[in-house]
Amino acid sequence: MVVPSATGTEPRKITINDVAKSAGVSRQTVSRALNDKDEIDSVTKQRVLDAARALGYRPSRFARGLVRQDTMTIGLVIPDLLNPFFTEVAAAALEAARTRGWQVVVYDTGDRAEEELGTLQVISSQVDAVIGYFSCPESELEKFTRGMPVVLIGREQRTRFSAIQIDGAEGVHAAVAHLVAQGHTRIGMLDHHTRAEPSIRYEWFTTAAAAHGIEAGLMVPADQTADGGGSALRELLTDHPDVTAVFTFNDIIAIGALREARRLGRSIPQELAVIGFDGLQLGALVEPPLTSVALDTRRLGALAIEQVARLLAGLDALAADDLVVRAELRLSGSA
Repeated sequence: MVVPSATGTEPRKITINDVAKSAGVSRQTVSRALNDKDEIDSVTKQRVLDAARALGYRPSRFARGLVRQDTMTIGLVIPDLLNPFFTEVAAAALEAARTRGWQVVVYDTGDRAEEELGTLQVISSQVDAVIGYFSCPESELEKFTRGMPVVLIGREQRTRFSAIQIDGAEGVHAAVAHLVAQGHTRIGMLDHHTRAEPSIRYEWFTTAAAAHGIEAGLMVPADQTADGGGSALRELLTDHPDVTAVFTFNDIIAIGALREARRLGRSIPQELAVIGFDGLQLGALVEPPLTSVALDTRRLGALAIEQVARLLAGLDALAADDLVVRAELRLSGSA
């Protein structure tokens, strides 16, 4: 944000003095609040942060005490670090940033909307760019990151921000084609979303199933945990005992389904074939090893850092077509 100059002709940038005046505090208090110091009380700190955000003030990274001119600090926002998929993406982003000499601060929102907004509020004055996963409205994201490069990962809907897109349509089609070739005609899905609002992965699945004349309505919602996968498989097989194959929203759900299938006495893959989505390294450690529609998690993280680098340097951003990571079927023992 800018304000008119004294002459009323040239706009000037908002300064720390403007924030101090708006919040009714000293420059030193503003600096302490923006650097998340403990010397001031939480009410005053919040008042300063609100004033800075309302004015659109963003301190220079040198004013925040960074020593080297080439040092950048990137905020990486992850919904759940207990989920190995996000851990792999984070590791890739950290590796790509490290080669540039950048610092990365990782935030875990616990997949909670209120935590996501709180995280944005905290990091908005402490990093040079933000990458990661966000479910909040774009208006909220823009409010907290005004003037800062932002790169979203895995955003499914259209967005005005730079976004790394995941395209799993061909990979899921290959998975269904493989199951059909193995003689499966009753194929269910364990989706993370509800029946009323299914995921894009369910849409890929139903499209592929329809192409092979397979009924695609055998879907059960599942939590993104191994226990969630087990519970969802049990419900699916209770309602549809003739199902002989299952495709899942992600590998963690698939691993839970494998465990539950064994508990129910179903041999894998002879009596029940299981295919996940993500291609986690963890999938190779279960028995039998998990067949999955695999994503290159290293590319997801590296692309996000590359796009941020371009935006920070004022270079042309990578085009949308160059920001797509496509999934492919990786066959193993479970299907």
